[in-house]
Amino acid sequence: MLTAQTTTREQLVRNATESASTLREHADWSEENRRIHDKSIQVLTDAGLFRMRAPAQYGGHQSDTRTLYEVAVELGRADGSAAWTASVYWIPTWMAGLFTDGAQAEVFSTPDVRICGTLSPTATAAPADGGIVVDGRWGFITGALHAHWQLIVAVLIRADSEPMPVMALVPMEDLTVIDDWYTAGLKGTGSVTTVAEGVFVPEERVLPLGAVFQGQSASQANAGQSIYRAPLLPVAAASSVGPVVGMAKGAMDAFLQRLPERKITYTSYERQSDAALTHLQVADAAIRIDEAEFHAHRLTAQVDAKAAEGAEWTLLERARARADMGAVCRLAKEAVDILNTASGASSIRRDVPIQRFQRDVQAVNLHALMHPNTNAELYGRVLCGLEPNTLYL
Repeated sequence: MLTAQTTTREQLVRNATESASTLREHADWSEENRRIHDKSIQVLTDAGLFRMRAPAQYGGHQSDTRTLYEVAVELGRADGSAAWTASVYWIPTWMAGLFTDGAQAEVFSTPDVRICGTLSPTATAAPADGGIVVDGRWGFITGALHAHWQLIVAVLIRADSEPMPVMALVPMEDLTVIDDWYTAGLKGTGSVTTVAEGVFVPEERVLPLGAVFQGQSASQANAGQSIYRAPLLPVAAASSVGPVVGMAKGAMDAFLQRLPERKITYTSYERQSDAALTHLQVADAAIRIDEAEFHAHRLTAQVDAKAAEGAEWTLLERARARADMGAVCRLAKEAVDILNTASGASSIRRDVPIQRFQRDVQAVNLHALMHPNTNAELYGRVLCGLEPNTLYL
């Protein structure tokens, strides 16, 4: 069995690379059925990739975000939906390590536990004896169909105080799943809606959302661990960029694999690889992927370094973390768009993977926290001396 003590970055990346063939084999099935294939989930489990952000005392690897990035790139080259789902699991798994040690003992008693989650407070909570009672629903819950727990957000309403957003850990069997994931991209993620109706959550599994945003831990066991000394949003940003770069690299792989057999129809080019236009397109896409990697490396390096130091984050650093994430999304999409345009009409066939990469990277770019324009505007506001127009920093 892989252990936190023996599993290095190189081993985990190698495990991800070796898992890619299974992900690639089942990517079409996952799209067709709007959920990750069980064999893909199993190969990721066997590779130890769901334990990358779990606490060491429960067999987790406590991987840094650079390791998350490199692993996710390899997964994303094979199947964007599988890579995105794995990266989404990593974020609530890390967040679970901020809860009380008693809550962690319950959650991490499941080997290779998978935790889905959301940051949207689309539910309400009322105080109850020993905890809270939650009612509401959450959309876009990636990985819910294979998850054991969901990390929910709700607004706690008390008669004697202001409403307060809280975060809680809830077993999936306490929630109702609404199968409503019919989309153009990231189809395989199974990002369905979940519903809570009068769900009781014990106090031990509840934290104030504001504390989680600041990386404040209720855990004594994890208090000294560097990966838990970081605010949520930079951690989430650094955890999310790997699949996006992986999709762009997967599109490049798919394009170059088809290139030797392709001509440019209705021209004299019997080989597309002879055309100067193709050279410019490939170079342009490759450079944009390189630029995306720069932003991903800068982001993960800062998150890991500041966590190791236990250093405070400035407002500008938080805004730049969001901007780096947005830049990765924009540049990766531009690279895939160039390659997709260069691929010709035959690439719209379902058995040509570049069309899937193009739809998946487009879907990521529309995500509220990933959206390049939103993140660039936020960074610009802070650079111009204005207050940010969001709490999600």
